[in-house]
Amino acid sequence: MAFSDSAPPSRPPLAASAQDLSDAEFAELDDLLAGIPEPLEPLDAVMLDGFLAGVIVQPELIATERWLPHVFDAGGHRWGEAEPTPEQTRARELIARRHAAMNRSLAEFGGFDPLILEPAEDEEGTTPDGADAPILDATTRAILPWVAGFEFAASIFPAMYELDDDAVATTLTRLYRFLPAEGDEEEATAALLAKEHPIATLDAAIEEVVACVGELYDLTAPLRYQVETVRRAAPKVGRNDACPCGSGRKFKHCHGAGA
Repeated sequence: MAFSDSAPPSRPPLAASAQDLSDAEFAELDDLLAGIPEPLEPLDAVMLDGFLAGVIVQPELIATERWLPHVFDAGGHRWGEAEPTPEQTRARELIARRHAAMNRSLAEFGGFDPLILEPAEDEEGTTPDGADAPILDATTRAILPWVAGFEFAASIFPAMYELDDDAVATTLTRLYRFLPAEGDEEEATAALLAKEHPIATLDAAIEEVVACVGELYDLTAPLRYQVETVRRAAPKVGRNDACPCGSGRKFKHCHGAGA
């Protein structure tokens, strides 16, 4: 799923290098990631999409060079040598465009179009961790890889988990309902959400994912873009005050003459 390349009518069209990825480019990026050699363990395109959202909604701005290695390998190991190959350069270009487009869409419209693939109609229910795990319905199978990518980013950069903010915690709980529950407490929370806020269709699940990410983006924005106030070590000296140097002259006629 990709956004339209057209911009809002009130703005000029985006340059090709700033446009979101087309469906063909998403497929190309998925192939590039799949071609990364072992022992590296890259994300696929769907998990990458969730991962980028998890990076963008952090309460701090994270430099690309901190998160990009984890796209190419879960352990953050480098892909290739200092001189990038054409494949590496192309992958970085596509990832950067998707990151910028998602960030721009969240900032301007409060939402975005996630890359979530519908499971094949004849695909049977699967279990996430073996035969003893619950069978996943089609909606959960479609949403889980994306949310797993988001959770992976949040685990690497845990600043959101460290916030003392009930709204952030509640929104994360709503988003993580699509992940397999671990322990009795998570199972109870998932059951409560399913009862009080059921999600019957894949479209409704996608809307919930987008809503959660949009809310997290807004909740963390004041921290992400806060500007620290510069505090003076000493009181400000007025132009007509005595110069602090002890000359006995007014500041404006002494060290403040050049101000």
